Amino acid sequence: MLSWAAAAFAQERLADSLHRSCNFTEAMEIYDSLLASSADSLERERLQTKLLCSENASVMSGFVNEPVVVAKHLFSREDFFLYYPLEDRSWRPLPNLLDSLPDTYVKATWMPEGAEEIYFSRRGATGFRNIYRSALKDSVWSAPQLINEGLTSVANEIYPMLSPDGRKLYFASDGLYGAGGYDLYVSRWNEATGDWAAPENLGFPFSSPYDDFLYIDSPDGRYSIFASNRECSADSVCVYVLEYDSTPIGREVRDAARLREILSLQPSDDGEHLDNGASVSGDMPENEDTRRYMDKMSQVRRLRDSLNFLVQELDSKRQAFAISTDEDERARLTDEIISGEKFIPDISAGLDKAVAELQRIEMDFLFKGVVIDPDKLLAKADRQVVSQSAAYTFTRMNPGDVPEMEFEVTQPRFDYSFRILPEGRYAENQKLPAGVVYQIHFITLPVQATQSQLRGLSPVYETIRSNGNHFYCVGLFDRYSDALEKLNAVKSIGFRSASVVAFIDGKSVSVSEARAAESTRKFWQVNVNTGSDLLPDFVSEVIRLYCSKDIIRTTSREGITLFVVSAFERKEEAEELEALIRDAGLESVSVSELEQ
Repeated sequence: MLSWAAAAFAQERLADSLHRSCNFTEAMEIYDSLLASSADSLERERLQTKLLCSENASVMSGFVNEPVVVAKHLFSREDFFLYYPLEDRSWRPLPNLLDSLPDTYVKATWMPEGAEEIYFSRRGATGFRNIYRSALKDSVWSAPQLINEGLTSVANEIYPMLSPDGRKLYFASDGLYGAGGYDLYVSRWNEATGDWAAPENLGFPFSSPYDDFLYIDSPDGRYSIFASNRECSADSVCVYVLEYDSTPIGREVRDAARLREILSLQPSDDGEHLDNGASVSGDMPENEDTRRYMDKMSQVRRLRDSLNFLVQELDSKRQAFAISTDEDERARLTDEIISGEKFIPDISAGLDKAVAELQRIEMDFLFKGVVIDPDKLLAKADRQVVSQSAAYTFTRMNPGDVPEMEFEVTQPRFDYSFRILPEGRYAENQKLPAGVVYQIHFITLPVQATQSQLRGLSPVYETIRSNGNHFYCVGLFDRYSDALEKLNAVKSIGFRSASVVAFIDGKSVSVSEARAAESTRKFWQVNVNTGSDLLPDFVSEVIRLYCSKDIIRTTSREGITLFVVSAFERKEEAEELEALIRDAGLESVSVSELEQ
């Protein structure tokens, strides 16, 4: 007999299957039932998300389009985007200056030659992909900026593509209102606000309960094209070519079988549109042997492309390593280069094997007296004639080079941690934070201090007393012990009479009063376990954007390397940072009370 947990798991899988097969009402009933019997907060959150997707899909079933399908064809997930009718060499391999490492579907950045404005997707501080914009100004690109919040969800946005007239921005998201997985959206440029309007889901059959992405309207205005994994194995995607419809009409479709049929997007066979099984014109006979030969040639081509992409990625990282002066970055790049190089022997061996098999097939043809035209067969493998009348073919474009770009320099955020620099710095915000704060008073002068008199201290706070004297302190410390630890450093650079001073809610108090208040409060720290001696860039960026706390590398009693972020006066702040790091993709993170 199944345990309750096993039965619940089986029910959830059943509901997932019903949702994918367009039986949204039945799926909602099961999700509702599971929610009613679950007390686990994480499980409830997952079920509520799935229930919402089924509810959304049910609403979307009321407005279903039935476009004319011209073609559909399976391609490798690694290079499907190269078969879109876009400018040759406009897809730039990852990593590049605009984006980091590739992921499940995003393998390249679209950047046509001569572009002066680009929209692209990359990982932000939270670890999710969002849409950024950059524009060319006098040979320098503006610092990438997130586009408006309406187009930025708590999850991923990928493949932003402008319409030919530049008035519509198409993209895919798995965090906005949708039927589950990646859905397709369009945002229209609003002249009145000078910004992109709220995104609209393109609806069925463009969106589906599966992953749908990379939508474009062809430059000639004849087709709408997008990709989906709705009918594919894990390593493939299907590219659909539809007749462009400027005024689509939606109608209600509640029958699950009929909706599945529409979502399958079968090419029209009405005589005006040939499906993607149409043969290439010419006298080359098609049989099992020639199909096997074409498949093997396609495999050889895919492996060569994969190898070339990987080599380009590694070359880009080696160039970055050569010009970097940051030791941590050089260590990270070294690890990534070594990791990438491990794949080269396997891909090369697979390529050698495929080439050998291709040669054996050619020898079989020779012994059978069959004359083959490899160029014509390769053309057939690369192109799939879809419609005699529309003359539509899938043509494989070439990938472009990694772009060379210079970006404008943005002012970095002020660092409020105690430091002794070549040149002293005043704190940007001279207001003290609430609660107990300790500082180190190092000098009082009758006039404002010169830069040299600060002796490299940062951050410096200046207060003008009632008698006109300028009172100078350095640092912001949550604990007396932290201030005391830095006091000797201040004394060692010439401020022999430096002393610790204290404040509560911005008001000056005695150190003993502050210490008494400090002893009654708790501090919290965030513990990050990366499984190595390095803190990944995306984690350090999340921490940097959230707070200016110190990050200390330490070793636990069990000998595990930890990165500790402290100290937080409010546990809620520490827990919020913990959640952000988890959202960014690192699970081994926790909050604990700081030992006094």
